[in-house]
Amino acid sequence: MSPPFPPRFTARDLLNVAVFAVIYFVIVFVIAMLGIMSPLTMLLTLPLAPIAAGIPYMLFLARVRHTGMVTVFGAVVGLLYLMVGHPWQSTVVTIIVALLADLILWAGRYRSRRASICAYTVFSAWFIGPWIPLLIDRTSYLRGQSNGAMSADYIAEFAQVVTVPAVLLMLAATLVCGLLGALLGTAMLSKHFRKAGLA
Repeated sequence: MSPPFPPRFTARDLLNVAVFAVIYFVIVFVIAMLGIMSPLTMLLTLPLAPIAAGIPYMLFLARVRHTGMVTVFGAVVGLLYLMVGHPWQSTVVTIIVALLADLILWAGRYRSRRASICAYTVFSAWFIGPWIPLLIDRTSYLRGQSNGAMSADYIAEFAQVVTVPAVLLMLAATLVCGLLGALLGTAMLSKHFRKAGLA
C-alpha cells in the first residue's frame, strides 16, 4: 500500500512543525506559570493545559503530510522545555509519546478523526516527564527544589501538598483533559478553521 503523502519533508512541513510547536509550548507554559501562585494551584490548573493546547495541536494534525512530522514536533517541544529547566527525562518521554502518536496516525492513514483524537490523548502523557525525578526519589527532588528560587513557605507547602498520590491523580486528570482537548480541537477544526480556510 503506497503512503498517503509524499515521503520527504518540505520547507512548508518544517515551518508548520516549528510554528505549531512554539504555539503549543507557549500555551502550556503560560498555564503552567499559574503554579507560581501556590502548589495547590499548580495541581489544579496544570491538567487544563492539554485542553487549551488541543486546539493548535489538532489544527497541526490537519496539516501533517507524512510520517515523522509529529515525532519532530514532539522533539521540538521537548527541547524547548529542556531549555526552560525540565529534566532530561521529560524530553525523552515527550519524544517517545510523540513517536507513538505518529504510529497511531500512520495506522489511521493520517485521515482518521478517531486516530487523531487518540494520538493527542497519548501525546498528552508527556506531562509525566517533568515529574519522573519526584516519582523516583521524592526526598532528593524536594531538596533540589529548596535550592531553587522558590521561597521557604512555597517549598514547605509544596512538600505538604505535592505528594506522589496527588501527582499521579493530577497526571490521570491530565490524560482525561488530553482527550477533552482533542475533542475540543476537533470540534473547532470542523466548525471554524475549515470554514476560514485554515485547515
